[in-house]
Amino acid sequence: MTDLPVVIGDIEKFSIVDYPEHIAAVVFLQGCPWRCPFCYNTSLQKIGAQPESDWTEQKLLTFLERRKGILDAVVFSGGDPLVHDGLPDLMDKVKALGYKIGLHTGGFRPEMLKKLVDKIDWAGLDIKAPLEAEKYAKATGGYKLTENILQSLDILLTSSKSFECRTTCDPRLLTVDDIFTIALTLKEKGVKEYYLQKYRPIPTDKNTTEEECLALIENKELIDFLQKSFAKFEVRK
Repeated sequence: MTDLPVVIGDIEKFSIVDYPEHIAAVVFLQGCPWRCPFCYNTSLQKIGAQPESDWTEQKLLTFLERRKGILDAVVFSGGDPLVHDGLPDLMDKVKALGYKIGLHTGGFRPEMLKKLVDKIDWAGLDIKAPLEAEKYAKATGGYKLTENILQSLDILLTSSKSFECRTTCDPRLLTVDDIFTIALTLKEKGVKEYYLQKYRPIPTDKNTTEEECLALIENKELIDFLQKSFAKFEVRK
């Protein structure tokens, strides 16, 4: 994975939920190494694919120039932004316009995150499953290099940057015990912010019930433990 330019799949021009307490534009970049069964952005998965949108780097910068004073931040999402070798340069250009920089990532490529961490102001790190090879492979469509995820977590922990960890609670993949395991790992590492995200069945999932989705995020023992373990915790429905 070398010399991959920044390819913009789409842009959300106005968001109040993708960067805490800030109004942001979200730049969805094309390409992801994973195939998570709960992914809603499957059109952004193929690395190197040409997206249907006509967004280019210059069009993005022109848009952001016009939105000064309206938007606070730009969040790079995906796909997974760490795919893109040209991202550090693009972040510099966006930051030069006066915007805060946010990053959504699964942390698969710590060497790229290390290049970006001084440029970002906030990050959201997705923790897909307990950090065990087989469980991570099940949650990502085959990715087993959990040491990369831990390296990315360590990069964020040793930086001065604000960040959160979050887990999408897909009952087809995770159990309450799995979430306890994830939380214990994060707590022991020193993570301060952790969030559970309700799974919303993808269009091809005709079997998962609302009750099953709620069972993971409404377990009283689990919620009590998470509230006591992290400075900031909530369930996002």
